[in-house]
Amino acid sequence: MKQSKKMVSIVMIAVLSFFSLLVVESAEAKAGKKFTVSLKKCTDGDTAQFTKVGKTRFLYIDTPESTNKVESYGKTAAKYTCDKLTKAKKIELQYDGTKKDKYGRTLAWVWVDGKLLQKELIKKGYVKKFYDYGTYSYEKELIQLQKEAQKKKIGYWSKHKPSSSTTNNNTSNKTSFKNCTELRKVYPNGVSKSHPAYQAKMDRDKDGYACER
Repeated sequence: MKQSKKMVSIVMIAVLSFFSLLVVESAEAKAGKKFTVSLKKCTDGDTAQFTKVGKTRFLYIDTPESTNKVESYGKTAAKYTCDKLTKAKKIELQYDGTKKDKYGRTLAWVWVDGKLLQKELIKKGYVKKFYDYGTYSYEKELIQLQKEAQKKKIGYWSKHKPSSSTTNNNTSNKTSFKNCTELRKVYPNGVSKSHPAYQAKMDRDKDGYACER
């Protein structure tokens, strides 16, 4: 009898451990397999059109504006991105979480000849802030590179000082907020339905994003 109870306990512990691992894995970002595309049109520093997927918003980064309005280093960032994509021998995309944003644009990491384009833009000082709709595979490394660019006053940072909206505060574990004003202090562009900080009451237009601007 005692041996039987012991076996039941062992089985229960094993089952609980298994499900705990599943929960942890589901919370961590896992970038998908890379796939090759061709450039159709380069729009600006963080947007382009590719074969297979159409209009694509580069994951995680936000470069200065260069189309509807022009911000400092916007044109420079756009030229850098477009030159890289135009001259590339190989362009690959990689999904990491949600594949589309609320506007129907593809969300992906962009690899140009084996190098992550988002990373190269940050190193040049052409990224003014991050947007965060979840947890991404490369964000820790990119956050560190952004801090280095700001410290060295490279590119955009030669004329601007870091603020709460340009440094990434999303490393905070805080996921409970009273309202959108508080949430945006940590997640400036709001959060998706899959994010732990998402609350239905903050998603007034019911589009799956809470507190987006």
